[in-house]
Amino acid sequence: MDIDEAVWAAQGWERLADGVGRRRLPGWDATTGLVVGERAVLLYDTGSTLAEGAAIRAQAEAITGGRRVTHIALGHPHFDHVLGTAAFAGAEVFGAVGTEELLGSAHAREELYADAVRQGVDARAAAEATEVLVAPRHTVTGEWTLDLGGRQVLLANLGPAHSGHDLVVCVPGEREVVFCGDLVEESGEPQAGPDAVGSRWPDALDRLVALGGEDALYVPGHGAVVDAAFVRRQRDELARRFEVS
Repeated sequence: MDIDEAVWAAQGWERLADGVGRRRLPGWDATTGLVVGERAVLLYDTGSTLAEGAAIRAQAEAITGGRRVTHIALGHPHFDHVLGTAAFAGAEVFGAVGTEELLGSAHAREELYADAVRQGVDARAAAEATEVLVAPRHTVTGEWTLDLGGRQVLLANLGPAHSGHDLVVCVPGEREVVFCGDLVEESGEPQAGPDAVGSRWPDALDRLVALGGEDALYVPGHGAVVDAAFVRRQRDELARRFEVS
């Protein structure tokens, strides 16, 4: 389903391919992505608060002519990528295996709240979002092909790497689009928190390029769209950083 570039731009989104776009969210420059099929609409990541999730929902509906988001893929369980999920009532939520247990635990909610507030999210907004935090109903162990109607997308579990649970989405087309989450970052050095597994991160990027191929558009969790050569350079930098061959 093609949507005119002006329609995407009117909502502050960047068109990447037919029926595929993304927005760089304010605050932490996190990316949210949209993939539109004939029967279903997939969103990749949901923002850092319920208000941000609601804004994304409204923009997605404006772009698609009033259609609702039916499926959500969570790239990894960090606050700036998951706290808006409850704004999408009825959506089927996917995550890398283990995300469902993590986001379903009281301890994880406390950590997400604390991290969000530490990074500058209003305490009340962080509390509201973590109280209604949505854990994935569908978990991806290896790869999962999702039919959106007229197009199929691939959900692939490439973690642990940046986090313990990293999920990417590959959208085939004339030029494949790969939503990488924070496995790839362009606007700054890749962030490695306490849940990162640096020894496995370079291998995850090797697998990412193998999935997307040489000509794909790679959409980082933060920053501008990059190519396979950028991903390889970042892979080598991470290998040196974590002393991996």
